[in-house]
Amino acid sequence: MSEKPVTIRFDGVGYTVGETVILAGLDLEIYQGETLVLLGESGCGKTTTLKMINRLIEPTAGEISVEGRSIADWDPIELRRHIGYVLQEGGLFPHFTVAENVSLVLRLLNWGEQQKRKRTCEMLELVGLNPERFADRLPHELSGGQRQRVGVARALAANPEIVLLDEPFGALDAITRTNLQKEFARLVHDLGKTAVFVTHDLHEAMLLGSRIALMDKGNFALIDTPENFAKSDQPLVRSYLDTVLVQV
Repeated sequence: MSEKPVTIRFDGVGYTVGETVILAGLDLEIYQGETLVLLGESGCGKTTTLKMINRLIEPTAGEISVEGRSIADWDPIELRRHIGYVLQEGGLFPHFTVAENVSLVLRLLNWGEQQKRKRTCEMLELVGLNPERFADRLPHELSGGQRQRVGVARALAANPEIVLLDEPFGALDAITRTNLQKEFARLVHDLGKTAVFVTHDLHEAMLLGSRIALMDKGNFALIDTPENFAKSDQPLVRSYLDTVLVQV
């Protein structure tokens, strides 16, 4: 068990739609500064689990707490501004410039103009985009990898302690994806962020995760370090490993 504080906690969390059980009895502790990867095939419940952390989806059973406080006690808008969120393709607003996209949360937090410009430049430089070249561009003028970098910069701009990422590199070509995976791993480590990362890619999970939570039919099949995950004798884990490795 980690000696670090628990940043996010799931206690018996469930989610049902009508009589359909999407998630059932999830118990999980995510520690400060770790990257917890939610791994699994489509439909296993990983994105639903992620979205419950910032109340984009409300659990129908159990309790989730963020930084020791039940999410039911957080104002949803305050909670979402407190947590960075990255989607595939960055989830950028197409008619906003790069600078406007990066500074979006800063505007909502009523930062001053000079402060916003300074922070936006800092964040673009952090993700390897020269502000003088990219700040005034629109998303359609960027490559997929560049859009994803802008999405990461926006998520980190207000310096949140928690970052949620929903298959952020899934739409990229292999070389760009590998480069961004390495860059993301460095950023999270250097900045000390707590990250929850959704993927169906085992190699990505092994590279980025402090721990991997393998999901199956709305439950956790295994939660462990990448090293222990690879050594597991659990049939579902072995089957998953064998399937992915055969595809490489």
